[in-house]
Amino acid sequence: MNMQEAANRAEEILDGTMGAIEPPVTWGRGPSSQPMCTDFKNDATGGGEVTRRRLALTIVSAERRGSFLGVVERYWKKSGYTIKSVRNHPENPAIFASTSDGFGLSLEVGYKGQVFLDVGSPCVTKSEVSDPPADPRSSELPPNPNDPKDPMADGPWGLPYLTSDFWSAKPAAEPSGNSLPSTSSQ
Repeated sequence: MNMQEAANRAEEILDGTMGAIEPPVTWGRGPSSQPMCTDFKNDATGGGEVTRRRLALTIVSAERRGSFLGVVERYWKKSGYTIKSVRNHPENPAIFASTSDGFGLSLEVGYKGQVFLDVGSPCVTKSEVSDPPADPRSSELPPNPNDPKDPMADGPWGLPYLTSDFWSAKPAAEPSGNSLPSTSSQ
C-alpha cells in the first residue's frame, strides 16, 4: 500500500464512521498530515504515514457525549475494528481503536466539546498524496457565530456551532422555586 492508497482507506473509514451516526451530525475536514516514518533512532525509513481528520461542527452536548461515543464504538466493533482503550473522562471522553490492516482510529472530545475523529495509517510506501476531497456542502453552512476573541473559535479546529435536536439536547430545566404548594400557615 502506498500513501495515496492509505489516504483513500482513511477517507473510507471516516466516511463509514460518520455515516453510522444517527441522527447525522455535520462534519468539517481537519488538517491532514503525511509524516515520514522513522526508526527507533528517529532516522527516516523511506516510508510515510497519512492522517486524515474530521471535526464535528454540530454541538454534542455533555449529556449526549456518552451516547455519541457508544454509537461509534458499536459501529467500530461491528466493522471488525479492535477497541484499544476508552477514556471515561467526564469532560473529555475518547475511544481509540485499530483496524486489522494497521490503521489507528480515535474519537475524542476536546476543548469546549469539540469532537475530533482521526484516522492514521501504518507506515506505507512513500508516494505523492492528493489533498482530501472538498466537502460540497461547506458553502451551504451558516457562518460560525463563536466569539472571535476565543483563540479556538475559528480556523480549521473551530468550536462546534450547529445544533441538532437530538445531539445538542440538554436535560429539561428544573422548575425554579418550590414547585409544591406551601403548607405553612399565614
